Amino acid sequence: MKILTVILCVVSLAGMALPAVAVEKIQHVVSFKFKSTAKPEDIKKVETAFADLKKKITQIKALEWGTNISPENLNKGFTHCWILTFSSVADRDAYLVHPDHKEFGKSLGLVLEEAFVIDFVVKE
Repeated sequence: MKILTVILCVVSLAGMALPAVAVEKIQHVVSFKFKSTAKPEDIKKVETAFADLKKKITQIKALEWGTNISPENLNKGFTHCWILTFSSVADRDAYLVHPDHKEFGKSLGLVLEEAFVIDFVVKE
């Protein structure tokens, strides 16, 4: 029992002595402005396809999205926003070139007027 206690103490102290590894949290924010000719059913297809990327691309840790409800009228015609969370810049980069992401991007041509993208490292 004494040996087990000593081993646990040594392991605990060793863990405290090691420098903490900083884990990045990358937020990838995407906003869409749809063409005035985009049909509601086509916009719905985009919503579904974007949300489905979470199931296809393992690097996506979280995916949240919604439509603009701000009363400030500062959205400049952008109606939809997606926020994707990645554990690192490398994971975000893998997402950007992933075949499913590329295929999704190709599908936007007929309905998307403009996109706005910003990425940031979360600071707490």
